[in-house]
Amino acid sequence: MATTADLVLDALGRVRETVHEVLDETPPERLAEPPAEGANTVAWLVWHLSRLLDDHVAAAFGVEQVWTSAGWYDRLGLPFPATAHGYGHSARDVLAVRASADDLRAYHDAAQDMAAAVLREVTDRDLDRVVDERWDPPVTLAVRLVSVLNDCAQHAGQAAYVRGLLTR
Repeated sequence: MATTADLVLDALGRVRETVHEVLDETPPERLAEPPAEGANTVAWLVWHLSRLLDDHVAAAFGVEQVWTSAGWYDRLGLPFPATAHGYGHSARDVLAVRASADDLRAYHDAAQDMAAAVLREVTDRDLDRVVDERWDPPVTLAVRLVSVLNDCAQHAGQAAYVRGLLTR
């Protein structure tokens, strides 16, 4: 019988596959190219979904984000504070995300690996635990995980679409 952890990990694994495929199939010189003025780039979308995964899962489980703890913030050298994850970014901010496919893939994999490590232990009893009191109603682990999966799947799909526009 599949567990809650199995389902979440399977969904995240599919996001990882999509991210890898997009990065493998986007010419390096086009990673930071928007398909239209003001649109998101493949590089920004992959960075953003990886940041969301890293930030939200780490906070929900009380662990450090790999963005800072494993040196990804310094390695990617983006012109944002370490706390940035893309919410509210302007078109100019989007264009500032310039990183190689290898670095984007490696950071995404590090965020996925951290998430997998904590998610393997999730049980149905854990899902009602409140993980964020800043909302009304407070956010439970179940709601946060669904939100993370939704954001990651949407942005991975958007990155695949942008790649298609750039390479057609």
